[in-house]
Amino acid sequence: MTSEGTPIDGYDMAQSQMMQEKCILVNEEDDIIGSETKLSVHSGDGFRHRAFSVLIYDSKGRLLVQKRSSDKITFPNVWANSCCSHPLDIDGERDNGQGAENAARRKLNQELGIPEEVSLDWDFSHIGKMEYSARWDTEWVEWEIDHILVVKSDADINHNENEISEVLWADVETLEKMMSGEGRWAEEIVAPWFKLIWRNFIQDNRQDVSAIANSKIPGIVRCGEVDMDGNSVRPGHNLLEALGVHREIVEREIMTSLGKMGQETLYSAMTHLFKGGGKRLRAILPRLVAEALDGANEGHYTLGASIEIIHNFTLIHDDIIDQDPIRRGLEAVHVAYDDATAINAGDAMLAVGFEILAESDKIPSENLGHIITSIGEMVRKVAEGQQEDIEFENRESVTEKEYIAMIAGKTSAMFETCARTGAILAKANDDEVGNMAEWGLNLGLCFQLMDDLIDLTGDTKTLGKPAGSDIVQGKRTLIAIHALQCDQPMPFFQKVYASGECSKEDLAMAVKELEDAGSVEYARSRALHHHSIAHQCLDKLESNEAVSVLRELTDFQLIRIN
Repeated sequence: MTSEGTPIDGYDMAQSQMMQEKCILVNEEDDIIGSETKLSVHSGDGFRHRAFSVLIYDSKGRLLVQKRSSDKITFPNVWANSCCSHPLDIDGERDNGQGAENAARRKLNQELGIPEEVSLDWDFSHIGKMEYSARWDTEWVEWEIDHILVVKSDADINHNENEISEVLWADVETLEKMMSGEGRWAEEIVAPWFKLIWRNFIQDNRQDVSAIANSKIPGIVRCGEVDMDGNSVRPGHNLLEALGVHREIVEREIMTSLGKMGQETLYSAMTHLFKGGGKRLRAILPRLVAEALDGANEGHYTLGASIEIIHNFTLIHDDIIDQDPIRRGLEAVHVAYDDATAINAGDAMLAVGFEILAESDKIPSENLGHIITSIGEMVRKVAEGQQEDIEFENRESVTEKEYIAMIAGKTSAMFETCARTGAILAKANDDEVGNMAEWGLNLGLCFQLMDDLIDLTGDTKTLGKPAGSDIVQGKRTLIAIHALQCDQPMPFFQKVYASGECSKEDLAMAVKELEDAGSVEYARSRALHHHSIAHQCLDKLESNEAVSVLRELTDFQLIRIN
């Protein structure tokens, strides 16, 4: 284990220990240039290193696929090919060809329970190499030259649950649905490297295992930086670029608008949260939607500023209600000032949000009424959702349906309104406005469900609010709802839930109980469900660069941009 404060603090012990193994660093031609720990090669910008991917086919032509365990540090809960890992800087695994095969035998035993004496009799086909880079989140990355190995065997599998949560022998039809996200696969994540292997090494010969095993692709297939779908764009690159282009403009509009307040203390309180940074996602979202519909104009910046100011008004009041002391790494407004000033600042921000819309000469009069009505409805839904959230804490039971309805108001209504009003101002037709509103709604639902998950696994500094506060405060998140309906004993969860305060050790044990009970995974699956619906809405748009930005935004909800 590494010292306190490293990126692997809080992760599974066995997985953390393996992060000290030495991977083989290679140049662009796959020549060895050194070695570094798995921790080093997978964190930050990463280092190019050697890897292998095994494809095991049985006598029926089915491919063994696995779902990576939730204990995995990189790409947890992701479906991948039969076995994938790294040759290490140890005897027998440094050779360019045989080394990958020897490493594969070691990992087949460790992950799938296939004894090395069994795999020694296997005839591995080395069908090619590929180089790719794929980021899981801001902390973890893969950058590999991957050796692709194929073997035909009716293997007996006894998988290691610390490595793999599920295995499946997949026929061609299942694989095709898996890669296209149809049926059950719409709510699962498939590893980007597996999608690249499918496209470059399997797809053309998918009906003929012998043809796959006998194929030999020369050289190294260069896939570049790819997103979670295996597309050759670094995840979020276009999105971050788009946010960067628009942020300064909308930030200026926000601060100018808040400058209407002449009272010094109130102005300071109103601008306090904006000092904590942020990408101004909601402020820019109407403009991004308009660009996807080819109808962007300067009025979208005023519209975005209005929604962002109103959003921050809701955050100020939310922090008072929950008595959260931290927001975006700063003291919450009610802490930095006092409750009365915070309430007053929020009220003033709500007024300013509507005022700048009415005064703008960039928003046509024929659109203004519809936009103001939509934003007013949003504020009402947020208030209704907030009140439901408050009352949930005092109810004996809350259903999943009730929880989803609550966050549809409290959180998703704002995303829905950003998308709806952005489309209205872009002069979209009714069908397009409705479609974008549905996209925004499901984007917001995915966002909130992921937020609930992140609350359990993040740290206070990264989150900008106390880690685990939802459990300690007794919030009825989907995770908690699932756990409270579970028959499995969870003594630490029962101790921590709604306790008001607890030790880090008790909280960690409660999180483990939630993971073991399947509550965390269930919430993740529901987030993926809404993620899938959001993409289906984008499928109705004509493809262009701006639509690609919205797709990246939709995908980034799985790793969250704050």
